[in-house]
Amino acid sequence: MPTRFKGVDLKVLMEDKETGLMTALTRFAPGATLPDHEHTELEQSYVLEGSLADDEGVATAGNYVWRPAGSRHDAHSPDGAIVLSFFLKPNKFFDMGGGHIE
Repeated sequence: MPTRFKGVDLKVLMEDKETGLMTALTRFAPGATLPDHEHTELEQSYVLEGSLADDEGVATAGNYVWRPAGSRHDAHSPDGAIVLSFFLKPNKFFDMGGGHIE
């Protein structure tokens, strides 16, 4: 499913709407960006294809990364990517007054 962010599609594999727990596949088109957002709880991501970059570096296929609660950044994919992510609670985005990825 397309998200409100150009070039970013999301496939929810499991979701508990009461708690915010979610497992999802995210597909990034080449050059796609997730704007400034905060990880409200622990987020874990495994890059299946391509690469995902932020100010801390680049995660390529086969890399696992995690972000602690309260961390904030933007992320982009220069060449496109497919990422498997596990969220305890949805991220908070700061574009358009906040909200979730969908």
